[in-house]
Amino acid sequence: MSSTTPDPAVPAAATGAAPRRRAPFWAQVFVGLVAGVVLGLVARSFDQAWLAETLKTVGGIFVQLLKVIVVPLVLTAIIVSIANLRQVTNAARLAGETLVWFAVTAAASVVVGITLGLVTNPGANATLDTAAAEAPSKTGSWLDFLTSIVPGNFLGLEVSTSAEEGGALSSSPSFNILQLVILGIAIGAAALAVGAKADPFVELTRSALEIFSKLVWWVIKLSPVGTAALIGSAVANYGWDLLGPLAIFTADVYLGCAIVLLVIYPVVARANGLNPVRFFAGAWPAIQFAFVSRSSIGTLPLTQRVVTHNLGVSRDYASFAVPIGATTKMDGCAAIYPALAAITVAQLFGVDLGITDYLLIAFVSIVGSAATAGLTGAVVMLTLTLSTLGLPLEGVGLLLAIDPIIDMIRTATNVAGQALVPTIVAKRNGLLDQSVYDANTFGGADRRLELDEDEATPLSAADATRTEDARVAVSA
Repeated sequence: MSSTTPDPAVPAAATGAAPRRRAPFWAQVFVGLVAGVVLGLVARSFDQAWLAETLKTVGGIFVQLLKVIVVPLVLTAIIVSIANLRQVTNAARLAGETLVWFAVTAAASVVVGITLGLVTNPGANATLDTAAAEAPSKTGSWLDFLTSIVPGNFLGLEVSTSAEEGGALSSSPSFNILQLVILGIAIGAAALAVGAKADPFVELTRSALEIFSKLVWWVIKLSPVGTAALIGSAVANYGWDLLGPLAIFTADVYLGCAIVLLVIYPVVARANGLNPVRFFAGAWPAIQFAFVSRSSIGTLPLTQRVVTHNLGVSRDYASFAVPIGATTKMDGCAAIYPALAAITVAQLFGVDLGITDYLLIAFVSIVGSAATAGLTGAVVMLTLTLSTLGLPLEGVGLLLAIDPIIDMIRTATNVAGQALVPTIVAKRNGLLDQSVYDANTFGGADRRLELDEDEATPLSAADATRTEDARVAVSA
């Protein structure tokens, strides 16, 4: 009697068995999101403090895993991106055009925020006790912003010491992302000036970047678990009781981000010859992950991957534009949100704003966006805006309780803009593989981003050929 069991030594393809396919990345994250909502509701509805604390702890560990390699990841990414500019034709013009588009889309976003604030009057309709409000311990000012540009030490690291109960002292390190960006730009520019003698250093930095990017990819594989914990913690712990008094403000932030995502960005994409549906299909994995992680920097490797693999942007150019965008391109946190928040705080405290104040809001939003530092939250940017307008900083404390709830959509908007601008500039300068861009479909694009640990990350031969063809086209 013959057995129908296939020989284990025979490959699945030879036996006709279909290879087992993992669920796509977006589906894994979505399942985690749904599970997180359920767990959070259980913890909140049945007063399960242990479950809420567990979700908060697991979510905190996930975010800390993203943050732990932020310093080396950002520094090496910026150095390599600047050094790569020597390989792109008309590098200075490309860099300038990228920054211009950053400013243009930020200006459009802040106009949306101001308009919504003036139409809906979120602060006038809020019922909060402003007398009980306290100013945040961490604030921002233009002097702080300017002095923070210069690194205090090689890695922009700071150590803060605080006294705990019993007289014990506790020290915790922190870092300034803006200083890392400035330092990386300076080192990259110096490497460009040195020329061939800097090649060994650049190659070493490039290898380090690959290692740190791989570490982040391993963390990203934990996204379903991290998503469940972060969303569950948000549902269980954060400021839902304040959504009543601040319902209009919260709705305005989500509506403003939706207008930018679904109206402003598609119009800008279409005006530059790009199909908006193809763009969102290609960029969706990064946008989705940004919504959950609330960190533009933590999403950086995924953003860069969708920009090159899905959207077809030349890697030489993307390696400059995406890291810079991840630290300075903040349409959600630095444009829509501070505009709405400033108007809300002014109305809460009975302060009338004039046309000059609205122009100042726009100026701060466009110029000071780097102060958000690409990590979770936008307190520094908000305090910078309020202090510029002379508004009470106690207003920040009134909005902090619901910040994690609105930070998700803000970060998703940030990352969408960080992917869109390099794609636009690449399209305008012949650095976009149109066939790769046009192949994007929802779900189909995600398959190109399967988190395969063994997948090579260096520049492929096909991509190198495409980049060289693009250089020839630009120089011609």
